[in-house]
Amino acid sequence: MFSQFFKKPRQSPKDAIVEVISTSTLVLLTQPLVLFLSFTAALYAFPEWQDVLRDYPFWFLFLLFLLFDDMTQYWWHRLAHNVPLLYNLHRPHHEASYMSIRIVYRNNLFYYFLMPGIWFSGVLIYLGAGWVYAVYVVLKMTVIFAAHSDIRWDKALYKVSWLAPLMWILERLISTPSTHSAHHGKHMEDGVTHYKGNYGNLLFFWDVLFGSAKITRRYPAEYGVENMSDTSAAEQLLWPVVRDRKK
Repeated sequence: MFSQFFKKPRQSPKDAIVEVISTSTLVLLTQPLVLFLSFTAALYAFPEWQDVLRDYPFWFLFLLFLLFDDMTQYWWHRLAHNVPLLYNLHRPHHEASYMSIRIVYRNNLFYYFLMPGIWFSGVLIYLGAGWVYAVYVVLKMTVIFAAHSDIRWDKALYKVSWLAPLMWILERLISTPSTHSAHHGKHMEDGVTHYKGNYGNLLFFWDVLFGSAKITRRYPAEYGVENMSDTSAAEQLLWPVVRDRKK
């Protein structure tokens, strides 16, 4: 997961700038702010509903987060790849020419502020599901970091014959390096790349369910954006406030 962490092949100086700023902004500002705003909005809109879900079973509250956070993020992610204006907010995530846990939070600074799942999570916390969110978010980020890792942990498991039934289920249930690296591939004609699919974050099951899955158990030779001009770090982070004049 940490192979050549600070010096990735083909990285440019602006890659580190975009990744440090986007990651720190999300963790220190955007996510806490959105959770606070959505919690506060629910408090004023439905004051009598605070902690109404607190005594519900863990599995039920966990399912709510899967539906209102992970599934809505799937659709937000899918929408971002199919609506040009939204793609400008998500394109920085695909500008990297490598896979790494460094790029997990690499997006335009407005991308996460507009993501419905974080707003819904704040409301669920207000309703009393905060204790489940603490477990849910750790599990979700573990899967997402492992799926973006340049260590192909699933490749070794595919070779173990007695694990074949488990791996068949696993690769259709959660995101893995194989399925998610295909989403980051650069050339659609390579037979592996599938940047118009494999949108799942925690659950790859959403791709299976909604018809956007591609499973090859292979990995693209190149990563990045295909047939698009270069863009500056400032535009990646602050579009539409900052736009490259040369375009």
